[in-house]
Amino acid sequence: MLPKDDLLKSVEHRDGLARILDQADQALKTWDVVITDFLSPPEQIEAAALIQRLTDVHSLAWGGYPQAERQRLALARTDLPLEPSQVPLVLLTVGGNFMFDPANHPDFLGAVLATGLPEGSVGDIIVLGERGAQVIVTPEAVDAIVPSLIQVRSVPVKTQPLAWDQLRVRPPQKKELTTVEASLRLDAVASAGFGLSRSKMADLISAGNVRVNWKSITQPSHALATGDLVVIRGKGRLEIGEIVVTKKERYRVALTRYA
Repeated sequence: MLPKDDLLKSVEHRDGLARILDQADQALKTWDVVITDFLSPPEQIEAAALIQRLTDVHSLAWGGYPQAERQRLALARTDLPLEPSQVPLVLLTVGGNFMFDPANHPDFLGAVLATGLPEGSVGDIIVLGERGAQVIVTPEAVDAIVPSLIQVRSVPVKTQPLAWDQLRVRPPQKKELTTVEASLRLDAVASAGFGLSRSKMADLISAGNVRVNWKSITQPSHALATGDLVVIRGKGRLEIGEIVVTKKERYRVALTRYA
């Protein structure tokens, strides 16, 4: 039996991580590969740190494509190899004509959850503009969602399984850049990285639209560090690289932006 109380001290997503520990214990006892629900990025970060503390269990995260935001974990004894093909997923298409009533990510997510599916059954949703969206789900969710998801906003839709070679995810565009700033404040560094004015960036941060390491940050003065990941929905991700103090005691920051 894993020392659950000790392992769960100071974690944010306690209930979800407790379930993962139970599944890790199951993997240890049965020698099976055990699969979790879909996890959000913050849950993945905490789960990965937790699994690293277990000497006899390892994990693999997979959500259907390399840069997937929501992923499932495969858990197994360290003696057993893990690979993405062991994580069961289904790709669905939600097709309709959205030319006159465009739908965004929250619209599709709301329609999916309205079918009664728990959020843990739903992975990434790839919005395709006027054509609808693609949704990644657990195999168990297919029978519930296919006959029930028939409308998004005012648009009738048809939901059906899709072959994985039809997944419409473009590889992220990568841009390397450098900025020199008087401080490592989030609003200063992120405004340079995303090409926005500092006041606009401060507004986005204060409104709760900016996440650092997948946690919402509402203080523009939040200090960044090497390895931090800044995310703004719809604008991509910004990775903080090497930070060097210049002779004038300013900060030269290497940035990688993924759009």
